[in-house]
Amino acid sequence: MSTTSAVGLVLARAPRLLGAEPFFMEFISGIEERLAEHGRSVLLHIVADHAAEIAAYRRWAQLRLAEAVVLVNPTAADPRPAVLRDLGLPVVVAGEPAGDTPAVRRDDVGSVRAAVAHLAGLGHRRIARISGPDSLRHTRTRTAALLAAAAPAGIDAVVLTGDYSEESGAAATVRLLRDGDPPSAIIYDNDLMAVGGLEVARELGLAVPRDLSMLAWDDSSLCRLSSPQLTTMSLDVHEFGALVAASVLALLDGEPVRERWCPTETVIARQTTGPAPAGGREAGPDVSLT
Repeated sequence: MSTTSAVGLVLARAPRLLGAEPFFMEFISGIEERLAEHGRSVLLHIVADHAAEIAAYRRWAQLRLAEAVVLVNPTAADPRPAVLRDLGLPVVVAGEPAGDTPAVRRDDVGSVRAAVAHLAGLGHRRIARISGPDSLRHTRTRTAALLAAAAPAGIDAVVLTGDYSEESGAAATVRLLRDGDPPSAIIYDNDLMAVGGLEVARELGLAVPRDLSMLAWDDSSLCRLSSPQLTTMSLDVHEFGALVAASVLALLDGEPVRERWCPTETVIARQTTGPAPAGGREAGPDVSLT
């Protein structure tokens, strides 16, 4: 019998990103609040990569430090669910699962369609997306959904890969705007990358949204505090965490764990999306960011 009342969560993520990005803090808060109602808490561990994450799971199983695990950011050919199964640690996936692992999912396809519809409705026909790492299952799902939604609407879509940091968002934005045929709108897979993109637009002397529209994923306080305020795809991240905790509690109680879905994200239109420039626009001047 377990000697702990903790639910483990390992984040293979640079600590500097965790401190700057609000998403996981809100997500963990939602888990913690629901677990606390049942006398349980979150055991959080931050590591550099999946190898260190798996080592943490082995240690937790050996020392009986966690009753169950929340697995985040599932990847293609993800080895972690099988490792957890072999260790006898119950797991709930936050995101798109592989196989029959209990999961709480986000409607990435529906959300991407909503984002494309918003920009297409403003007349944008060349749209770029700066994504998270391509190894993540939800990144690939969003990319496929973007390409599928763009083609019937006559939209030319291009995808560059970032790592969720502000620096990667800035660097990818520079690449896009140096192109001879730059996009009139850019979708960012998180708020930090979008903030980096806004800074690039300022350095290039572009007016947002007159010259370039921007849309960010996950409606955090950064999006509301930026200048101009970022248009976003809004998800109740706290509720996402609470839904994950509910699945964990059901799993620990021996109940059947049904697949749960977060509501499809909705567009919150603020100050960074507007009509596409008439007749297109020229690429901005060359810049280098340090």
